[in-house]
Amino acid sequence: MTVRLERRGPIAVVTIDRPDKRNAFDGPTTQALDRALNEFEDDAALRAAVLTGGPHFFSAGTDVKSWAGAPTERGGPYGVAGRELRKPLIAAVEGVAAGGGFEIALSATMIVASTTARFAFPEVGLGLVAECGGLFRGPRALPLNIARELLLTGRPLSAVRAHQLGLVNQLTEPGSALAAAVELAEEVAAHAPVAVEESLAAVEAAYAEANTTGWKTTAQASARARATGDAVEGVAAFLERRPARFTGR
Repeated sequence: MTVRLERRGPIAVVTIDRPDKRNAFDGPTTQALDRALNEFEDDAALRAAVLTGGPHFFSAGTDVKSWAGAPTERGGPYGVAGRELRKPLIAAVEGVAAGGGFEIALSATMIVASTTARFAFPEVGLGLVAECGGLFRGPRALPLNIARELLLTGRPLSAVRAHQLGLVNQLTEPGSALAAAVELAEEVAAHAPVAVEESLAAVEAAYAEANTTGWKTTAQASARARATGDAVEGVAAFLERRPARFTGR
């Protein structure tokens, strides 16, 4: 089982558990996360959720050997990146959150991260683009020039810097992100559920039109990038652990 759901009173703790691949997503993992989040959203007794990858890493994004499978009906890419959350979802990040892993964190309602966390969009190094919300959620969550830097260079962003910039809500000591995220979720769950859900819905509605445009332009950018020889070379170089030789074609 690559995704587990644990109930802690009104809190659901959803754990991505594919450690041999640094929690990178294949098709079955996408389906498993979708099922877990559907279960959370459909259970009235659960008022908030925490999404974690465990104590060592959050997620390295897409498993480029097998890819992440098709978007799900309710959750979109990875079973979460296109989801219209009705209840709060807090990402608890330790270690790497790269590519799709960063985009999964960005799709959550809030982010708690330990000082070990690193966020990155490495896609340009593979001849690809951030396909699952990063192209529009990144500039929304971060200052524009910082988002541009991450998207165009693939450089990592430390959790400390991410907290300073407002991307991370709460910074913790190593190994403490999950506990802090659960505590934050419990604080949210202690309030009136309808008021919480309606507040979240109103905030998200303000970005609905921008999200529609963002997904459209992302699809266009992705299609063009994936049609190039550079995309083939970038993925091959990554799998072969060698520098890519890009030609612009």
